[in-house]
Amino acid sequence: MDANGATGCLARLSRLTSPQLLLRLWPVVWRMANLVHRFGTHAITAKDFFEFETKLRELLDEMGRMIVQWKLNSLSSSMYEHPRLVFYEGNAFSCKRLSPTRNLNCLFGKIRIWRWLYEPCDGLRLPSLFPLELQLGIVAGVATPALADRVGWLSVEMTQRQLLETLRSQHHVGWGGETLRKTVAAVSEAMSPLRHQAQAGKLRSLLDQAAESVGSRRIQLVVGRDGIMLPICGLARYKEAATATVSVYDRRGKRLGTVYLGQMPQELQVALSDQLTQLLNDVLATWNAAPLRLSYVTDAGFHPTDYFRNVLRQMPDPQRPGKLLEWEWVVDYYHACQYISALAQSIFGPGREACAWAAKMRRVLKEKPGGVFRVLRSAGQLRAIRGLVGETSDYDSAYNYLRSHARWMNYADRLRLRVPIGSGVTEAACKIVFSQRFKCAGMKWGIETGANILNLRVIALSKLWSDVRNQMFNSQITAIPSTPQHSNHALSQNAA
Repeated sequence: MDANGATGCLARLSRLTSPQLLLRLWPVVWRMANLVHRFGTHAITAKDFFEFETKLRELLDEMGRMIVQWKLNSLSSSMYEHPRLVFYEGNAFSCKRLSPTRNLNCLFGKIRIWRWLYEPCDGLRLPSLFPLELQLGIVAGVATPALADRVGWLSVEMTQRQLLETLRSQHHVGWGGETLRKTVAAVSEAMSPLRHQAQAGKLRSLLDQAAESVGSRRIQLVVGRDGIMLPICGLARYKEAATATVSVYDRRGKRLGTVYLGQMPQELQVALSDQLTQLLNDVLATWNAAPLRLSYVTDAGFHPTDYFRNVLRQMPDPQRPGKLLEWEWVVDYYHACQYISALAQSIFGPGREACAWAAKMRRVLKEKPGGVFRVLRSAGQLRAIRGLVGETSDYDSAYNYLRSHARWMNYADRLRLRVPIGSGVTEAACKIVFSQRFKCAGMKWGIETGANILNLRVIALSKLWSDVRNQMFNSQITAIPSTPQHSNHALSQNAA
């Protein structure tokens, strides 16, 4: 593009937009035209191409920043026409003066806009109101919705340092840690209340998809939960956080999808249990298309066991009044295998003999009907014949674990029914929900700060980000201020 081409481009744009904007953009367009003209006038190298793309991106961002800033400033006069009075959340506010923003950023960098300030009437001690910011959905007073969405999405995967550097290099935003945390908290606060509805909707959609599948087995809803230790600020010891998963399997035993839940350390994990119970109740209350196999696959720790005994086994069946839902508990096969290894160490001690016996018993446990009882008989006979090499307490602990949970270890029958026997999905959730983001080198977390990241992370991992974001925007439409004319119009419509 030469100078004549740039002039022609501006001439065409002038018919579509304001001449004032074009005058502001002209220097940037001219620099862009010169950049394009110079590139390729001599032998091109990789360095030349890199610099061309980099400078072009900078100019495009500058153009975008100028357009956004100009358009928002034009809205401050055209959108509201300076009504003298507006109503917001049942209170009246009167117009006072134009006031500039202090620190507002968009996807293209820092912008400065003017907006009308409204103060509460009748001497009410309420914060001043900026209707334009509410209309635009400015987040935490510092970010446009698009930038805030970008920050929330990046915070799911990036550390604070990485995210600040990304904002600086890609969006020309020079924030500090406090501003970043404030923005992430605002995004989390807006999106978190909509997570439950989106997750319930996704599970219903997955069940519908499973109902249309072809196969000889029942559709399965598989639930799991587990804990993981996190470093918490101000505490020398780690505290246990918790995660839960709900997965749908079709008639061929194929997993169609999973939604994730998470909770920062909390006594008795009450919040996670409540979230999981509400999600299951809402999904099952509206499902009557096909019979479901309800499976609960976990280790036999305190919290998973307590949840099965006190919640799942007591859960009423919404389709059969007076009846309870039939939940099947499957104790994780791989946790059971760890106790077989402990038995082998106690009987044989370290070495090949222990490894060989443990490998054989793992196959028996998995493939033979009543496999757990075969393992216990073999271990008891070997103890009577050989005695113990290891500690008696280790042997007794492993033996008692397998015996007390034997009724939930019928793995051969469950494999035949294509029911999962391992909590691999939930174990993976501990890794992807927590470890990959919360347990990087040197990290320690506050409960509230961690919860903000965690709430956004489970939304993203459940593949619901766009759905929740759209619901959030729809819910914000009703929160904008109204003028007396709008209020009277709404009242007349309601009366009609």
